[in-house]
Amino acid sequence: MNTLEVNGVTIDDTFAEAFGMRATAIIITGPNRKWARQAAVTMTGFATSVIGCGCEAAIDLDLPASATPDGRPGCRVMIFAVSTDELQKQLQNRLGQCVLTSPGSACFAGMEGANQLNLGSALRYFGDGWQISKKLGGKHFWRVPVMDGEFLCEATTGMTKEAVGGGNLLLLAGSNAKALAAAEAAVAAIEKVPGAIMPFPGGIVRSGSKVGGKYKGMMASTNDAFSPTLRGVTRTELGPDVNAVLEIVIDGETSDAVAAAMRAGIKAVTGLGPENGASRISAGNYGGKLGKFHYHLKELLP
Repeated sequence: MNTLEVNGVTIDDTFAEAFGMRATAIIITGPNRKWARQAAVTMTGFATSVIGCGCEAAIDLDLPASATPDGRPGCRVMIFAVSTDELQKQLQNRLGQCVLTSPGSACFAGMEGANQLNLGSALRYFGDGWQISKKLGGKHFWRVPVMDGEFLCEATTGMTKEAVGGGNLLLLAGSNAKALAAAEAAVAAIEKVPGAIMPFPGGIVRSGSKVGGKYKGMMASTNDAFSPTLRGVTRTELGPDVNAVLEIVIDGETSDAVAAAMRAGIKAVTGLGPENGASRISAGNYGGKLGKFHYHLKELLP
């Protein structure tokens, strides 16, 4: 494999392969920053991969009170799924169980567009006939009575069919500590890119996978080519100086958002240098046969 080098960090001449997805966004507000974020964190739990969770979700942006519809602190949350039906199901269940239940919460559309998904229009039945429909400024809301007052929720939110899931970076390092430092730097940089999320814990994946496996029914299994402990018994992609690999997986509202996020991550990792972080950056793909979005690392170099 051909390579490049930036600040002592080797960049593989390869690409990340990603897939088209459906995505939506909502804005969750609360009486203060703590409770707005608590509702958002709870809603996006167990949403790392569509393989096992049904959707992929995370907080996109923390919003100041000046940037939300009701003038309270909030978060923009993004949710990705493989179909419109699954996205609606995940949105409705998570909104009802995690946001409606959160003290002082309210919910608003976080995305515009001709394609719409139900928010308050789905949850209004919880009001048991006491719910109130309200139109204000060209928008439709539902007011649902709850024990601390009422839950205000916009009727619908937009959906995009142009979202992308599965952009990624593989960060190879000489130790666990260096790999984690590189990954944390990448996450901090990517968090500043609007319209892009990292659905795994803290934005980082230790259990990178390949398609399929030796056991029946396994859709994915351990990425043995990048597992240091298997270096001597499998066809490895690792040199003798690599002892830890961590992955960053990125979903984006658009393809440009994924590219911008990957570019920001690469810049942060190369800025650390191999002494403090990763010695090599690579990416995961399937030979270009499965996903139509290809992000070549050499084209993303800062």
